[in-house]
Amino acid sequence: MKELLQKEEKKVEYLELIYDLIFVYIIGRNNSLLHLTENGTISLSAFISYVVCTLAVIQIWNFSTYYINIYGKNGLREHIFLFSNMFLLYFIGVGTQEHWQKYHTQYHAAWALILLNIALQYAIEMRNHDKKHMKTIIVLGIETVMVLLNIPIFQMFGYNFSYIPILFGIVATLMPYKNSDTVKIDFTHLSERAMLYVVFTFGEMVIAISEYFHGDISFNLIFFAFMAFLIVVGLFLNYGTFYDKIIDREQETNGLLYMFFHVFIIFGINNITASLEFMRDEEMSLIPKIIFLIGSFLIFYIFLFMTRKYAKKTCKPSLKFYLKLAGMALCFITLMIIFRENMYINISVSVIFVFSVYGMIYRLGKYNTEN
Repeated sequence: MKELLQKEEKKVEYLELIYDLIFVYIIGRNNSLLHLTENGTISLSAFISYVVCTLAVIQIWNFSTYYINIYGKNGLREHIFLFSNMFLLYFIGVGTQEHWQKYHTQYHAAWALILLNIALQYAIEMRNHDKKHMKTIIVLGIETVMVLLNIPIFQMFGYNFSYIPILFGIVATLMPYKNSDTVKIDFTHLSERAMLYVVFTFGEMVIAISEYFHGDISFNLIFFAFMAFLIVVGLFLNYGTFYDKIIDREQETNGLLYMFFHVFIIFGINNITASLEFMRDEEMSLIPKIIFLIGSFLIFYIFLFMTRKYAKKTCKPSLKFYLKLAGMALCFITLMIIFRENMYINISVSVIFVFSVYGMIYRLGKYNTEN
């Protein structure tokens, strides 16, 4: 009888995986913006474009994933919905480049059509369901209008305010409302989808470090290639152990904060990918390079540990755990700055830091499993 009462597990469909592949392409396009440098530092305008483009695309993925989680039936309409958005995302990808001004109209038109597409899917579902998702439709509708308004304003005045609809979408989505606790989502499916996006993002990192293996075989090449490989492996183990051993994927929750945290986990991984590429770039100034690398690691780990909110009840790190973690981070920052001119020590310290944190996460997960 107990088995009959258990909810049917919602599986990630192959269509969702195909849909996610387009985001692998977009991740690469976004990361390419960081290679636009001026006087040994990342161009400020390129960095702002990178942040805006990255958050815009992750937000699109977020809205799509929520809809599929709640209403997805792997039907014909769903196929058309996802493939239409995939097609439109190509226009966003092409417009993500140094001379983005030439592609401003197509980028924002495609972005608005994707948001409108998702809003219409929710509106269609409201014919057979209650109005719990009316807020989502309103948020998507307002954001769509804001994105579209950006086109004539940019053409007439040359002012681009793409960041405003993104911030609006983030804030409005996280704001509580009276039906937020009654929205039924499958957290097992939602967390798995977030994990898969992270895996695809790591895939871009795997591709990026392939540059470490180019050149004549020497100690220098083997050392840096091995260290870069260890960083990728260590970061993946950090996230994988947290996801597999610590997060309670069977709990009842609306999952909003979990997805919000993943926006910045993915953002952090993207930044680390670029940082690893900068490590080999002798034209990049040392201080900006080191600060960017340190900041990237901190973003990843801060938001990874913030998902602790969704951990199993038996897994409660003590204050001592967090103090030790903070001490390790402080040592990492200090050593990276002191040895900023020595890339051998620099990349070694990064490896030690990543695996030291992994050791703590592993012990935390092992304790949780044993209890």
